Amino acid sequence: MYNEPMKFSQLVSKTRKEAPRGEGSRNAELLIRAGYIDKLQAGVYTYLPLGLIVLKKIEAIIREEMNAAGGQEVLMPALHPKENWVITGRWDKMGDDLYKVKDRGDKEFALGPTHEEVVVPLIKQFVNSYKDLPLGVYQFQNKFRMELRAKSGLLRGREFIMKDFYSFHADEKDLAHYYEKMKSVYQNVFKRVGIGHLTYLTYASGGSFSKYSHEFQTLTPAGEDTIYLCDKCLIAINKEIKNELEACPQCGQKTFREEKAIEVGNIFELKTKFTDPFEMTYKDADGKEKPVVMGCYGIGLGRVMGTIVEVWSDEQGIRWPDTVAPFKVHLVAIGAREGEMVENAAASLYTDLTEAGIETIWDDRDVSAGNKLADADLLGMPWRLVLSEKTLQEGKVEIKERGNEKAWFLPIEEVISHFKNK
Repeated sequence: MYNEPMKFSQLVSKTRKEAPRGEGSRNAELLIRAGYIDKLQAGVYTYLPLGLIVLKKIEAIIREEMNAAGGQEVLMPALHPKENWVITGRWDKMGDDLYKVKDRGDKEFALGPTHEEVVVPLIKQFVNSYKDLPLGVYQFQNKFRMELRAKSGLLRGREFIMKDFYSFHADEKDLAHYYEKMKSVYQNVFKRVGIGHLTYLTYASGGSFSKYSHEFQTLTPAGEDTIYLCDKCLIAINKEIKNELEACPQCGQKTFREEKAIEVGNIFELKTKFTDPFEMTYKDADGKEKPVVMGCYGIGLGRVMGTIVEVWSDEQGIRWPDTVAPFKVHLVAIGAREGEMVENAAASLYTDLTEAGIETIWDDRDVSAGNKLADADLLGMPWRLVLSEKTLQEGKVEIKERGNEKAWFLPIEEVISHFKNK
């Protein structure tokens, strides 16, 4: 559990009525207005308490799936020695995308945009025999990329949190088997965070690693990528390689639907692209030295969070899926300023909910009912409970699911059992 019972009046952040100036993206606009994040500069954001809860819930889902796939979690440094990047040739090849820094002794470093240059020499120390393979490690780490088009909120950052997973194998056959497995693992992740119904496996450029890689693209008009979707088998092709693949690689169909989408994850068969420069080998059953082959699998956590907002928001604000919402219930007391009855009833219900393990935020502020209800829609918790003198006289509470226009009334004594069954 990544949150504690919360009273609205205790929150560090405050909601805003107006959109922040200079933000053209829907996700940043709503997340800033609702007090989930704060913009320090273009492409760099602070996660405020509510936003950090969402981020940690996304992280927990990813961690569960990576562990189930056999991954072991590590945490590697973000500050990388230049020498490692020179070995792979990427100190110069990455050009302006790489943040380079010097210390007072004129020694140069890179702020890591990715971690192949660190993970390969790390794991090389522990792999000697074929018996040590396969293995996989992953981390959640800040990445740094000199992004000049940081105008899409959490979708395109200069500093961002990435889950990167690296697998090591004895041969390409074993890598290919694991690569297919990771496709399903990734689909599980996106299903669990609430965007699986709009997220498609997409053929993309393999760069210098292999002929093709695969992206996971989520359909939304806010997307910066153009993909071509095969409705028959639900496989997509990135616009960048559409000319290379005129037919669907799975079913052969030649008619596609053009869509805008956000890339929320990607997977690559790196093969020996990085193990060769570091001379990472193992001894096979006959004692012969063989090269280790690799795969890598990335998910941007902030990008997933921003995509959820783009996909699920409406005119009133954010709508969080149950699995990642900071709180399940948003409790609102109306009329508390006019008397103690409503306030006392709200305090009692708040205590009952939290003691029952139902994640609840209570708007206990001394503001108007209109402000409270508008903020409840803006923040986007899955359920809203409203207590007022009228509902209390009937021994009931008004209950409304976010995104559903209709509210109904539930006896107060049935509230806990209602949410226990959700």
